[in-house]
Amino acid sequence: MYKIKDSSLSDQGRLAYTWAKDHMQILTHSINLLAKSKPLKRITLGFCLQITKETSVLLIGAQELGAKVVACGGNPLTTKDDIAAFLASKGIEIFAWSGQTKSEYDWCQNKVLSCKPDIIIDDGGDLNTKAHFDRKFRSLKIIGATEETTTGITRYRSMQKKGKMRYPIIAVNNAKTKTMFDNKYGTGQSTIDGYLRAVNLLLASKRIVVCGYGWLGKGVAQKCAGMGSKVIVTEVDPIKALEAHMDGFNVMPMSHATKIGDIFITCTGMTDVIQKKHLTCMKSGAIVGNVGHFDVEIDSKFLLNQTVRQVRPNLDECILPNGKKIYLISKGRVANLIASEGHPPEVMALSFSNQLYSILYILKNHKKMQNLVYDVPKQIDSQVAIDALNSMNVKIDTLSKKQIKYQTSW
Repeated sequence: MYKIKDSSLSDQGRLAYTWAKDHMQILTHSINLLAKSKPLKRITLGFCLQITKETSVLLIGAQELGAKVVACGGNPLTTKDDIAAFLASKGIEIFAWSGQTKSEYDWCQNKVLSCKPDIIIDDGGDLNTKAHFDRKFRSLKIIGATEETTTGITRYRSMQKKGKMRYPIIAVNNAKTKTMFDNKYGTGQSTIDGYLRAVNLLLASKRIVVCGYGWLGKGVAQKCAGMGSKVIVTEVDPIKALEAHMDGFNVMPMSHATKIGDIFITCTGMTDVIQKKHLTCMKSGAIVGNVGHFDVEIDSKFLLNQTVRQVRPNLDECILPNGKKIYLISKGRVANLIASEGHPPEVMALSFSNQLYSILYILKNHKKMQNLVYDVPKQIDSQVAIDALNSMNVKIDTLSKKQIKYQTSW
């Protein structure tokens, strides 16, 4: 059972899956080690992730470990239809296609939950939130979940604070081998890729305004600087603002940045970052886009209610009442996934290894876990780093007995 856009794309999707798998050795090595024991036998996993070639490696791997896999897309616009077709051909129950309406997106999530998953793997928190608060699914016996994003974890922290959590959720995003690499290096590179595909303009010499200096913002700012851009950072957190300043970037309020910026990139996870008042102050020809999870950071509704024409794939020209032209990438949704292909497979191997180990941890320990948000256990985080180093043939030192004794003495 599945619903996708075009089954004929399966062969194309298979080639993309193979390419990703060949570059995700950390993950595939773990899957191969576990394949004989089938640790996920008789377990149903419900995935709500970005349906990309990298994600397909995790889903097929979970199936090889014995799981029944059901999946939907983590965003209405980001599904790669060739990958969805390939996954359907492999017997995965997938409900995903590009260009969904909000009602179709909701329907796909309902289909996944109707399959009664034991564990949910989420990206942004939509599926877990529905499992918690939609009356149709309150009777589901979910033993735990994992979360891929900062946005999702923020939602669960609020639920936990109000005593609304129904099962434990592991914050995969908080693992050092996820946040420091996926968020920084993955988003940094894929954002450049998405913006270049959308606009095909020279980044060198451009004033690029990076909104937010968390791990995403750090990666984006670093990569833009490497392309020769003049990077401006806006922040509300004084510590992050100080760090951006110490890293050599120009830090200023959004009200100042809007008047001089050429390109704007939001990566905060917060709403109302670039508002109507900011957009109307920008110079004509300014380009705005978002790489945060939800399309709430830019007032895209205001822009798309103006005179609009699509000038390139994933690039809309919006003519404001004052005559200025503002260009919006991917309608304000995740530009690095819609205008490009998302993170490279090597970095997603780190994230998805954390996902796989966290799923197995929940399966083994859920009866001892409370209905709280948990960080990824340190032993998992360390093991993923060790696997990554081994895959790259990087050797490191180990502490001697004398050093271990010294470390624990006073």
